[in-house]
Amino acid sequence: MRAELDPELDLVVERIIRAPRAKVWDAWTDPEKFAQWWVPAPAVCRVVRFEPRPGGAMVTELSEDGTTFAPHLDASFLVVEELDGLVFTNAVDSRWRPADPEPLLMTAEVRLAEHSEGTDYRVVVRHASAAARELHEELGFADGWGTVTKQLAAVVEA
Repeated sequence: MRAELDPELDLVVERIIRAPRAKVWDAWTDPEKFAQWWVPAPAVCRVVRFEPRPGGAMVTELSEDGTTFAPHLDASFLVVEELDGLVFTNAVDSRWRPADPEPLLMTAEVRLAEHSEGTDYRVVVRHASAAARELHEELGFADGWGTVTKQLAAVVEA
């Protein structure tokens, strides 16, 4: 599952999360816990379908006001390796149909490893082109993925 990092195509978020790897894994695979941290606050996430298994659906909605929800992500899990990591993509939607989502296609690889202080957490978001990578960066990749990573840490470190 571990593809080489290509700095021209990939964006990375890394953090040591001060919680056991099993707790981080649970926050990634339990829909109720996932909804607590998946979108940057104060926005609210609603999990529509969440099947963390190879071929399973990952469908979320987002609300800025907590009342009106709009589509956020329609993706499929490609790889799910208990406690070690998972890979999902929005290039294939939850119905296993080819997708062309706006604003861009991506595949995300989440890796969890033991660390003396908890969990070594790493996400690599892969893009098909340098232009797509640059667009994702311009759209706020560091802020967005950085924020949800902090929120994940807050959920599991509590």
